[in-house]
Amino acid sequence: MQLTLIVGIVFAIGAVLFTLQNNTPVVVTLAVWRFEGSLALVLLLSLGLGALIAALLSSPTVIRGQWAAARLGRQVADLECKLAEQQRRGDELAAELAKAPSVPTIAETEKPYVGLRTLLTGGEGSKPPAD
Repeated sequence: MQLTLIVGIVFAIGAVLFTLQNNTPVVVTLAVWRFEGSLALVLLLSLGLGALIAALLSSPTVIRGQWAAARLGRQVADLECKLAEQQRRGDELAAELAKAPSVPTIAETEKPYVGLRTLLTGGEGSKPPAD
């Protein structure tokens, strides 16, 4: 803020010095319009008009950027809320899992595989019958 004020004061002092040094009268003609004034006044009006046109042309882009930033800010806030909810839900599920009794897995409850040879030989082992 203070830097902007200092730059504005320096610019104003420069404009006053420019005006005092360039007070030669000039005539500006544009189609049927005719204007007579000092060179400094004509140049400062041209500078002001250029700044105004630049501001008007760039304002839609600036406004769109501000809207996009606001929209993205809302999306970030929404996603942060969803993340917090998912983390809370994950903590709840982890607590429920810790409280749940241990359930044997399928590998623990299944009987080992018994091969066809064992079934045919009546469980006499895995050796082939001797001749």
